[in-house]
Order: sequence, then C-alpha cells, then structure tokens
Amino acid sequence: MPILRGMGKHPPIVPKFARKLRSEREERGFSQESLATAAGLSRNYIGMIERGESNLTLGTVERLARALRMESWELLKF
Repeated sequence: MPILRGMGKHPPIVPKFARKLRSEREERGFSQESLATAAGLSRNYIGMIERGESNLTLGTVERLARALRMESWELLKF
C-alpha cells in the first residue's frame, strides 16, 4: 500500500506501542515471561512486540492490558 511507503516494515505506532508496553510491564514488576503467562501469549511474542517487530491486533492489546490490570486505551496513550 502506498500509505506505508517510506515508513519501514511497520507503521510508526508499532515502536511507540513497543516502548509503552515495556515501560508499563517494568513499572508493574512483570518479567516478559510472567506477562506472557498472564496474557496467554508466548514469551518470544512479548519480546517481538517490545522490539517493535510485530504489528499486533487489537485483541492482543486487550489481552496485554488485562494482564497488566489496565484498560486497553491506556496502553495506546503515548
């Protein structure tokens, strides 16, 4: 799609979300593994998200937010 040209593999929101997720995870004392377990995801996938390598779905955002005991919109507020 021409919209994504010049933005690399993923749109700019992906690395912003990656930084926000890592910050919230660390602030709440979760390891990648414990967050993965709480959200029903793999530790490898959490790492990919935090490195900005995965363009995740809204469903995954919701699972991560619930595991972190926060609202999904809070994870999307940069």
